Amino acid sequence: MKTGGIIGGLGPASTIEYYRQIIALYRAQKPDGSYPHLIINSIDLDKMRRFFESNNLAEAAEYLLTELRHLAQAGADFGALSANTPHLVFDALRRRSPIPLISIVEVACQAAKAGGFKRLALLGTRFTMRASFYHEAFTHAGMTLVVPTAPEQEYIHAKYMGELVDDVMLPETRQGMLAIIERLRIEERIEAVILGGTELPLLFAGVTDTAIPFLDTTRLHVEQIVSRILS
Repeated sequence: MKTGGIIGGLGPASTIEYYRQIIALYRAQKPDGSYPHLIINSIDLDKMRRFFESNNLAEAAEYLLTELRHLAQAGADFGALSANTPHLVFDALRRRSPIPLISIVEVACQAAKAGGFKRLALLGTRFTMRASFYHEAFTHAGMTLVVPTAPEQEYIHAKYMGELVDDVMLPETRQGMLAIIERLRIEERIEAVILGGTELPLLFAGVTDTAIPFLDTTRLHVEQIVSRILS
């Protein structure tokens, strides 16, 4: 049994969902009454947001590396970032991290490939949609990623940073994003949607009547975290 380490707080609502899902999946796979050993280091979302808005990736990486060291010092055997956008600096972190890291991008890519998808849409913050880290991984695996138009990206980003990270899930925001997904399905012929922001599954909770499947990056990440804990 291993001790998992989570960099949380990015944002708080999705960190709570990570914890809830990790406990539930662990206990489903190990029904002996035990609970997983998990260390959560909840860091400053606003500080991370300022790093990304100013494109200060070097400082973002140093900040996250310091927090990963705190996880290692607390006894974590491996770590994970409970958000997609910080994966902008994941490669730099992996090279220097004192503990192994589980990439949310890699697990999403593996799930998409296993599902046989070739053309997928990517939704997330503006930082995630415009960066190369998702596109490079999926292109290398033989898949194509499509992102919304620039105005749609601005809409999604504004709702994400102005509502979702504060755990504000409005029906009108849900419908607005579903309309973007439907346009991408019709005009861009996408086969699935990557929910490349860990608040997006919370926004779409209970939505079951979509014309194409959603890849929930939180759930996929949690599955790998629990697998590593149990290894």
